[in-house]
Amino acid sequence: MSRVLGLVAVLCALATVALGLGYAGGHSPGALDTWAAQAIAGLGPTTLNVLVLPTEPYVLIPAIAVIAGVCLYLRRRTDALLAVAGPALAVALNTWVLKPLFDRWKNDILVYPSGHTVSLVTVLVMLVLLARPKVLTVVLGVVLLCCAAIGMIGLGYHYLTDIVGGTFFATAVVTGLRAVTPRRVPAPSAG
Repeated sequence: MSRVLGLVAVLCALATVALGLGYAGGHSPGALDTWAAQAIAGLGPTTLNVLVLPTEPYVLIPAIAVIAGVCLYLRRRTDALLAVAGPALAVALNTWVLKPLFDRWKNDILVYPSGHTVSLVTVLVMLVLLARPKVLTVVLGVVLLCCAAIGMIGLGYHYLTDIVGGTFFATAVVTGLRAVTPRRVPAPSAG
């Protein structure tokens, strides 16, 4: 499983870089970004604000605390550490390394990869790795991400490509951390 997660991490990191290079130093939307903005142009601000809620720190920080708390309760210390370290590392790298490196702007703000997306997707990927049933967790995560994306685009926070890049980067960080984290192996039965 570690090899698969490592491969996912590498492929997602490469996708983040490849997409980012296409928009590096830019100040305008691409064709896909323009299409996405036009497709959701009719939604009102109240709806958009509700859709973007899952990306806000006052929602995500308690969610991280609950995930870590449940992991600690279940004596899964490594998972609790990953639940906290994954989002913290991803957000820090995104804010202080990737955004300045790619230098993509919207309304005088660095936007690639989307920090809102990185925050949300790190939590969603942790849930997918920890929760069961995985299929249900993936489906709910995709729906939540799509709703948040509509809100972020409609409110003018990000271009669609920023959100895609943030999704790839967050997935790369969490799966990469999980791939290199040793897991406790149960002791063999004595009898």
